[in-house]
Amino acid sequence: MRRIVGAVFQSLDGVMQAPGGTTEDPTGGFDQGGWQFKFPDPAADETMGPLLDGEYDLLLGRRTYDIFAAFWPYVEGDEAPVGRAFDRAGKYVLTHGDQPLEWENSHRLTSIDDVAALKASDGPELRIWGSSTIYPGLLKAGLLDRLVLMTYPLTLGKGKRLFGDGTPPGALKMVDHTVTPAGTVVATYEPAGPIPATAPHQPSPATSDREAERQRKMQDGNW
Repeated sequence: MRRIVGAVFQSLDGVMQAPGGTTEDPTGGFDQGGWQFKFPDPAADETMGPLLDGEYDLLLGRRTYDIFAAFWPYVEGDEAPVGRAFDRAGKYVLTHGDQPLEWENSHRLTSIDDVAALKASDGPELRIWGSSTIYPGLLKAGLLDRLVLMTYPLTLGKGKRLFGDGTPPGALKMVDHTVTPAGTVVATYEPAGPIPATAPHQPSPATSDREAERQRKMQDGNW
C-alpha cells in the first residue's frame, strides 16, 4: 500500500492559489500570483528537500497538472533536477474531463475510488502539490496519510483554499513543526480520526432576562 502525502504553501488566511507566479492560476480574478516569492524564506525552502527527494509518484488535480506539464519538462538551471524527477515520476491526474494527458508517464483517475485503488497498489509514495480541489475528497475517504503545511506570514483575502467546500469534520495530529526566522510556520499533520463525541448540548441557564431573550431568539432562528 502507498502513502499519500500532501505539501501546501498557504497564507495565514488559508489561500494556496498560485504561489509560484503571476500567470500560474488567475482563475476567479486572483491577482496575487507569485506571492510566495515576494516573501523569500530560505529556511522554509530547505524543508522542501525531503518532499522532492527519493522515489515518488505525483497525485495532482487537472489545473495543477496543466501548470506543471507546461513548466517542469522545460526548466533549466538549478531547478532542472526537479524537472527530471517529475518527468520520471508517474503522474496520476484526478479529473472529470477527457482532455489528453500528454506529459510522459501520465495516467487519468476519474474518481476517489480510483485514488483508493491506486493507494492500495504497490509503488512509491504519492505526493500532492497544489491541487486544492482534491483534498476534501481525500479527507472524507480517509486516504490522506500526511499533510505538510507551509504557512507564510501574510494574508491574501481571496483565492482557492486548502479546506474548501466538502471538507469533512475531523481531527488532525501535529507530528512535527518548526518556525523559520522569517516567520513561516512549517507544520506536519496526520489525520487523527473523528472529532471526539460530547454529551448532547444543553443550553446554559440564562443569567439575565436579556440572555433569556437572546437564547429564545436563537431557538426560534431569529438571532
